[in-house]
Amino acid sequence: MTALTLSTAAAPGLRADAIVIGVAKGAKGPVVAPGADTVDNAYDGRLAGVLETLGASGAEGELTKLPAPAGFKAPLVVAVGLGAEPEKDAGYDAEALRKAAGVAARALAGSKKAAFALPVDDAGAIGAIAEGVLLGTYSFDAYKERAKDAKAKNGKAPLAEAALLGGKPRDAAHKSAVARALAVSEELNRSRDLINMPPNDLTPEAFAGIAQAAGKEHGIKVQVLDEKALAKGGYGGILGVGGGSAATPRLVKLTYTHPNAEKHLAFVGKGITYDSGGISLKPAGHNETMKCDMSGAAAVFAAIVAAARLGLEVNVTGWLALAENMPSGSAVRPGDVLRMYSGKTVEVLNTDAEGRLVLADALWAASQEKPDAIVDVATLTGAMMLALGSRTFGIMANDEAFRSALHEAAEEVGEPAWPMPLPEHLRKGMESSVADIANMGERMGGGLVAGLFLREFVGEGITWAHLDIAGPAFNEGGPFGYTPKGGTGSAVRTLVRLAELTAAGDLG
Repeated sequence: MTALTLSTAAAPGLRADAIVIGVAKGAKGPVVAPGADTVDNAYDGRLAGVLETLGASGAEGELTKLPAPAGFKAPLVVAVGLGAEPEKDAGYDAEALRKAAGVAARALAGSKKAAFALPVDDAGAIGAIAEGVLLGTYSFDAYKERAKDAKAKNGKAPLAEAALLGGKPRDAAHKSAVARALAVSEELNRSRDLINMPPNDLTPEAFAGIAQAAGKEHGIKVQVLDEKALAKGGYGGILGVGGGSAATPRLVKLTYTHPNAEKHLAFVGKGITYDSGGISLKPAGHNETMKCDMSGAAAVFAAIVAAARLGLEVNVTGWLALAENMPSGSAVRPGDVLRMYSGKTVEVLNTDAEGRLVLADALWAASQEKPDAIVDVATLTGAMMLALGSRTFGIMANDEAFRSALHEAAEEVGEPAWPMPLPEHLRKGMESSVADIANMGERMGGGLVAGLFLREFVGEGITWAHLDIAGPAFNEGGPFGYTPKGGTGSAVRTLVRLAELTAAGDLG
């Protein structure tokens, strides 16, 4: 990953390939943001006018390159848009800094060093800029034939080093902010790697092996249930979904504990390493990105490792429900009835509603430990994408205060989310004449129906929330901000923030 350094040096004397500055959208045109004062002075205070002449407005994501002034050791100035200028005495939003840093870092692929002279009011700003750089320089090139120097986008290696100007190398808060950004970003990028891996390589068994290796490295206890252990334990949901594939299913439990912890969180992730739809086969055009159907498990895995690396004073257990959903003579059929780990029976009306089946087993397993709260994460329904689009995930919960706290945590870290209801009248649509419940209900409100199904498998009295990340988990368009094409790592930062708040005692 890109190396990060904190620097109090002035921009003109810094040896670098480029100086990155911020420009905001003001009422009368572009406005040079704080942090770029020495650069603006070198243009005799006319930098905003020069940028406007070049077509810059300060809009979010906008990028303008221009030659550095005479006397600068860096040859290039890169002005990146921060969006609307904040109100007087209000600082720049952390997410605006994160996005701007990501845009600039990606544009500087092939450079050895860049200095980021973006607005820095506090350690939070340092952390946001660091995250933006580390997430913005991500690229997935493991399967591309390339030179030994690991060239990436368009034959260019990612930006090698970023100096964060305004960051104080001896300031404990600044150093801590960079360390946190590094741990979270590295694990989030690891989740992106997993999502982007082709399904012929990332089978449930392979995913479990990756989790075991990470557990050894970071002091996390890892337990893997293979198909024999799942059968012995009665995990009918996971076995049913995975029964049609030659790649057998797994349930992976990751346990991070801290000696001073007073709270216990459980994270449950949907890990369908490839989803063909099973016997209810997906139509042509809907299969190509289904390697991303394990994004929930990737998010849970990354969040657990990040919590361990940060040494958070909270116990966190992760459950990865891993299976491949394929059609074959041994695949579960529409009309089959599965006996779940909880003992409840489920009539399978559609084998493409498989995520809720594997999650149901994992949710009940997590419930047996009676954690203070359970959060599951899943690319669960196309209905949620229809409701909220491709960049926002839905939050459902059995506790309104917990749902609100998760929403606030998501927004705080820059992950767009929206609270969704669990209307009781939709439960009736899942009634079955042959089983306790069916895995399908009313078509309208399908994302909410899925949430109601999952609620059935949460232990009594346990606070629970469900994040449907179907929209933002995989970006099929071009990169934006610090978000790449492909796997995004959606929900990782929300889970980490939830763990931090719980550890600090700020979540009740």
